[in-house]
Amino acid sequence: MLFEVLQIALASLRANKLRSALTMLGIIIGIGSVIAMVALGTGAQQSVKERIAKLGTTLLQVNARRIAQGGVQLEVAKRMTMDDVKLLEERATKLTAIQPQQDAHLMVQWDRQNSFSSVTGTTSNFLEVRKYTLAAGRMFTSQEDASRRRVTVLGATPLANLGVTDPSAIIGELVRIRGLQFEVIGVLAPKGQVSGGDPDDQVLIPFETGRWRVFGTDRLNDINLLAMSEDSVNAAMEEVASIMRRSHRLRPGMPDDFTIRNQSDFLNTLGATTEVFTYLLSGIAAVSLLVGGIGIMNIMLVSVTERTREIGIRKALGATRFTILLQFLAEAVALCLLGGLIGVGVGTAAAWILRTSFGWNTVIVPSSIVIAFVFSGAVGVLFGVWPARRAAKLDPIVALRYE
Repeated sequence: MLFEVLQIALASLRANKLRSALTMLGIIIGIGSVIAMVALGTGAQQSVKERIAKLGTTLLQVNARRIAQGGVQLEVAKRMTMDDVKLLEERATKLTAIQPQQDAHLMVQWDRQNSFSSVTGTTSNFLEVRKYTLAAGRMFTSQEDASRRRVTVLGATPLANLGVTDPSAIIGELVRIRGLQFEVIGVLAPKGQVSGGDPDDQVLIPFETGRWRVFGTDRLNDINLLAMSEDSVNAAMEEVASIMRRSHRLRPGMPDDFTIRNQSDFLNTLGATTEVFTYLLSGIAAVSLLVGGIGIMNIMLVSVTERTREIGIRKALGATRFTILLQFLAEAVALCLLGGLIGVGVGTAAAWILRTSFGWNTVIVPSSIVIAFVFSGAVGVLFGVWPARRAAKLDPIVALRYE
């Protein structure tokens, strides 16, 4: 009997192909949207994990605390200097590397080309601390830093701005930074977008060279630190905070005049925000499933009205209420499952188009496909029960008299 009921239900859907297709449209759009949004959100979370790996999960960054009001910076509580770095080097026990740096956006010129880029005065351990690699050449040494040599390592963005396509072609060339000639000894490998910025927009020069010949100040913009391990990050932050408070002579109860940022925590917060945004988008997409379900219920009610005489004939020939209920319920579930199947294909195709055409990172999650497909069947049952019960309760005599 079940097989016969399914045959009758599918035959009824085939008899009204256009109406069935339009009825499934809401389910198709809803399922496709949910799968595409989940794929987009999962891809964004995976990107966050990749960014954490690029930045380094043990990286800490110390900055001077800035006070602002109405978007305008009013005061910097206390500038950081090399005295802070020296005290960290002497007393810190949970750090493996300390990298002070000074930054300024300056014009870099080469062969009638120029690039307004971030010039960073840093130490020779920059690559180790910041997780960069070289595409060509080498990094300057600690001896070149101490002797204030005018050498530089270019990032991928200024290299492109200067019109250079082959990184090795500019090695040994001279570029001008703030009117001073620097020899290019290396080129950084591209790192990609991280935390909404451009980490490839870097021009590295030795710290002492920048301190005395370019920036003309002993104040630091950042102090980057590497903790010994991921498990010791929190302990390292506490130790650094204690040393910085001692260096700045802060009494107990006085607020910190510096901030310590853990890159992993920052990007985990970004990941949580992305996850909430994914749920929000998926919820909005799921509304179309609700609309599609209401559409199916509406069409099934119309179908019951249209087939009143047919229902009366079936009951007169011995069909039970359960048989009639199962027939109309099978039609509603078949519409939703077929729409869900097509919606899975549409959502998968949309995720693929977003990845290939727009460069967005999308990841299809198999569990989302299964859940979406099961959910579409549940929608069919939920919105098909009322029309099916209405058909099953029809009086056969009244149904046979229906015109």
